[in-house]
Amino acid sequence: MKSREPLNLPRFGLAGKATAIGSLPHRDPGAARRAVLAHLREVPAWPQLPRRSFLENMYVQFSEGFPGLVLEGERVYVERRAPLDAPLEALYQAYLDGRGDAYPISADYAAGLHLFLQEKPGSALAMKGQVVGPVSWGLAVMDGDGRPVLYDDVLADAVARFLRLKASWEEAELRKLARSTIIFVDEPSFASLGSAFVSVEKEKARALLEEVLGGIRGLKGVHCCGNTDWSLILTSSTDILNLDAYEHAQSLCLYPQEIRAFLKKGGVIAWGIVPTQEAALAGETAASLFDRLEEAIEMTADKGFLHRDLVERSMVTPACGLTSVSEEAAEHALELLSGVSKRLQQKYNLG
Repeated sequence: MKSREPLNLPRFGLAGKATAIGSLPHRDPGAARRAVLAHLREVPAWPQLPRRSFLENMYVQFSEGFPGLVLEGERVYVERRAPLDAPLEALYQAYLDGRGDAYPISADYAAGLHLFLQEKPGSALAMKGQVVGPVSWGLAVMDGDGRPVLYDDVLADAVARFLRLKASWEEAELRKLARSTIIFVDEPSFASLGSAFVSVEKEKARALLEEVLGGIRGLKGVHCCGNTDWSLILTSSTDILNLDAYEHAQSLCLYPQEIRAFLKKGGVIAWGIVPTQEAALAGETAASLFDRLEEAIEMTADKGFLHRDLVERSMVTPACGLTSVSEEAAEHALELLSGVSKRLQQKYNLG
């Protein structure tokens, strides 16, 4: 075992706190809001509700206003043959001017967000929001010929700048609700980088991610719910790395040098310790998940860190969004998450 040297880091103000990834299975925004505030009062996350409307699908939700975008039923694509010069010029001008207000997210696309904006959640330490990442959006949204827009250099650059403006607008709105904000950039497709199915160089993925992160003034995180090259995220400008620690905690241990550098600059690991499958949720308790979290932290500490340093740089979340489970199971997941957070804070006096 490597020797453990202290990192001499100050305690992170949100250490041990819980927040959500975003999506819930609820169709009623009011019920979703109540579920969030019942369990995540310290760091509430506005709920994405894809079962309420196709417009809240994570790839559609942040597409509103993109040049050439077409919505046909439950299909979204970019019509490359449409006149794009003027709307692209408008996008780049808004980007140069830093005008996130030029590309807001309307209530039709994010009912949960707008309900939070109408009804302030009280004494939250921070409000958490999310935006889909440029790599994931660019791979999921096709052009009119069925080719991912990420493979078009002009559109890929436009996507990153567009999502930067979306994140900037959202952050400004959330700052009206709490002094501190956290915005996660959700990049599930990072798990496919380097595979035979995704021909995107990691440096291009990093550059596109950094473009979006650069528009976030407060705390910024990156969420990936699959196994990936964690060094790509650890060496980015993100403040928070969020991973599926229920399934993939061991993979993070392969990057001890990058973890050390990340923590030394003040980085935080948000452990996605609560599963998002109904059967798995039924078999877990807050106590069993806390034990699993302790194992994940200790496994990482064995690579040369003090256990306490990691604890003080830890938050907890579900492993991913909760859209795929029932409303009852989703609320149970939030209850378990709150229970793990309380155990972590009490055991280590994180207050």
